Amino acid sequence: MVMKSDLILQDPSVGMHSASTRTGALALLVLLTGAFLSPLDYFIVNLALPAIRSGLHASSAELQLIVSVYTAAFAVFLVTGGRLGDMFGRKRIFMLGMAGFVVSSALCAGAPNATVLVIGRMLQGASASVMVPQILATIRTVFPQEQQTKVMSLYGFIYGFASVVGQIGGGALITLRPFGLGWQSIFLINLPVGCLALAGAWRFVPENRPAQSTRIDAAGLMLLSLFMALVIYPLTQGREAGWPAWTLVSLGASVPVFAVFLLMEYRLKQKGGDPLVDLGLFSNPVFSIGLVLAFCFYCDSVFFLTYGIYLQNGLRFSPLAAGIAIFPFGAGSILGPLLSPILVRRVGNRILVIGFALLAAGFAASAGALFRGVEPGPLFYAGLLLAGMGHGIVLPSVVRIVIGEVGPAQAGLASSVVTSMLQIGSAFGATAISGAFFSVLSAGTSAADYAHAYQVSIAIVAALFVGCVGLSMVLASTRAKPA
Repeated sequence: MVMKSDLILQDPSVGMHSASTRTGALALLVLLTGAFLSPLDYFIVNLALPAIRSGLHASSAELQLIVSVYTAAFAVFLVTGGRLGDMFGRKRIFMLGMAGFVVSSALCAGAPNATVLVIGRMLQGASASVMVPQILATIRTVFPQEQQTKVMSLYGFIYGFASVVGQIGGGALITLRPFGLGWQSIFLINLPVGCLALAGAWRFVPENRPAQSTRIDAAGLMLLSLFMALVIYPLTQGREAGWPAWTLVSLGASVPVFAVFLLMEYRLKQKGGDPLVDLGLFSNPVFSIGLVLAFCFYCDSVFFLTYGIYLQNGLRFSPLAAGIAIFPFGAGSILGPLLSPILVRRVGNRILVIGFALLAAGFAASAGALFRGVEPGPLFYAGLLLAGMGHGIVLPSVVRIVIGEVGPAQAGLASSVVTSMLQIGSAFGATAISGAFFSVLSAGTSAADYAHAYQVSIAIVAALFVGCVGLSMVLASTRAKPA
């Protein structure tokens, strides 16, 4: 079939007959561009923080907000963004999110002070939360089942590539100052890319939405957004603030808010309404186990935090050198998704077992290598390569498996729920597990202390992934649908 930009796909059997066709390939390119921009702007900012501090005279608290408010806004509005795509059309909402991302990037680049930059970052995160669920939902709905593994592997490849470009490219842009620009260049790069993606989406991406329209569950939307805010914001701000009383109150208040949300969603479903989240999805053990694995998987965010601090504060690496030092992990994150289709054909549902085993072994090797000295060596970087491969294998696989358990009509909801679990896991890893890192550093700040702190925190992550290996075996044995 020839795909048209105004086509509304309401039947899951209707889709792109081949991703190798010109139109299908261009549509996928547009979607993967959106998938590239979102993680890029998370990673690229980290190495620009010293330049932002000097350029805008930003305080340490403002610098932390510049990083964390993006993640917080992204996580808080993900489910809402996914539901909007299910209701109003995923192409339309994707374009809305991309347009918002371009405008907010321009706001960030032109920010005269740190306050405006924080606002711009919040709008960037909110725009990304509207855009990203449409990517996964469109892939689930538009591409035929036999292409899902290959397409989701490309999604994982792009995500890994974005992490490498963000770490190394951010440092390069700050160092080289193209066109005389400083930190502003890391945001300006989004403008031409985003505008091309908007034009490509209008021309090549088919509209797709369920045949039966639903109404907005306004109460559920507000309660879930409030719950996410009560969890994510204190997790991203608490450690640096010293865990003041408001962070604990916020986390405590999230429990009754979530309970009220679940009760309202259940009652709305019983009355024949359209709840924001269909709680019936969680009765599927594969869906539920997949969400637990997604949460645990993204706890490895503590690696990016502790590794950067270990290199720059402990070993005095420059920002660019620290960005280059993460290349083995990034290379593995790129290689892993490329191997995924081959592995799925050979081991099927047990691909997550392989991915988590590589993560556990790789991180354990990197931690163990530091018993020989405080600086990274060949064994250390080999461990990061293995861990990166595991990361690249797990990311597309866990998302594909979870989304594959729901029908096309709920693809946006499922993609936003699994992405939300990834973000909550990321926030938890960067706060709870990093506590072990900073606890070790409280006894001293020599290079050896930083190396030991890295060992302790990464050993915890490796142990967590050993548990995930077992849980992945349970998922593989109970999976209701084929890979």
